[in-house]
Amino acid sequence: MESAGKAIPESVQRQLDVLTDSIGHGFTHGALNNAQTHQMFLTAYIILRDTGRRTLEVASLRTDCLSRDATGPVLVYDNHKAKRHGRRLPILESTAASIAEWSEIRSNVPTAHPEYLFPGSAIREKHMSSVALSSAIRRWVRGFVTLDGDQIGEDGLPIPFDRALIHPYAFRHSYAQRHADNGTPIDVLRQLMDHKSIQTTGGYYTITADRKRKAIETVGKLVIDSSGAPAPLSSATIYQMRSVAVPFGNCTEPSNVKAGGQGCPIRFQCAGCGFYRPDPSYLPAIEEHINSLSADREIASAMSAAPFVIDNLDAQIAAFRTVVDTMRSSLAQLDADERERVDQASAVLRKVRAGASLPLQDVTGRKAIT
Repeated sequence: MESAGKAIPESVQRQLDVLTDSIGHGFTHGALNNAQTHQMFLTAYIILRDTGRRTLEVASLRTDCLSRDATGPVLVYDNHKAKRHGRRLPILESTAASIAEWSEIRSNVPTAHPEYLFPGSAIREKHMSSVALSSAIRRWVRGFVTLDGDQIGEDGLPIPFDRALIHPYAFRHSYAQRHADNGTPIDVLRQLMDHKSIQTTGGYYTITADRKRKAIETVGKLVIDSSGAPAPLSSATIYQMRSVAVPFGNCTEPSNVKAGGQGCPIRFQCAGCGFYRPDPSYLPAIEEHINSLSADREIASAMSAAPFVIDNLDAQIAAFRTVVDTMRSSLAQLDADERERVDQASAVLRKVRAGASLPLQDVTGRKAIT
């Protein structure tokens, strides 16, 4: 069973990205020359970093692995572990460009197998082996003069990072952890990781009780109500026991709290409710909701919807904008250190919420979204 392992710290990842000029140098790989070897392993590294695929999934990519749909580029790969082939993963344009660049170089490698993106190191190998990819990554990392960790020693200098922790599979953990830390819902990350069990995905959302409590205490000071008036919570216990997380903030309405957030009598029109208690950790969700409401308003207008429909949307948009403007103004008054603490605490709470589905019933009467 795959488990959540140690992700590569962001500060270390940034150093790796700066040092890619040396990847693959001095590494012999079949009939490839030095420049081709460098570009091949650079491309493999970029795919590992940007997609979080397993080592063999990258090593065995086919020449037609790059596809597109209506939203952008897609990586087509085989999940060998679960025997699920032809899986599709949305990727960045920059990742797709790197694959396309290598494909052009690969066309000049006469020994490359026609079906696979990365050639093997011997004629009998149809594609690059997992061992070759792992060896190239480890050899590249061992060649660094310095590699600082994200911890500071007693002398005030960064503690060297353990290079043994950098290997192809670590990039998979890093990919998953980035998504979890950024608040990607657990069911979405499960699909991105192609996990069979959501319990496996859940490991990336683990937050200690102490860390959660400290995060709540930090953002709890900045809680407001639906009118924008300050409504700070005095303790983490009150935050958790007397309120419930709903999509755009916390709710203190007793019957909804008792129902775990699934008993809202006004269908999550939060900004018009006296029990609405948002904090800065909800800002991205609120701003996204404003964009969604604005799009709905345009559609309703084009449909010649009744005035009360448009008036309702206008009122919600205005109310949510008041909430956003008030919180942004409060954040702007904080010093840099306190703002950083609030940002980190907000990220922790978004991660906690992303680890569990939140109920959302559309006011149009469509089925609840979880």
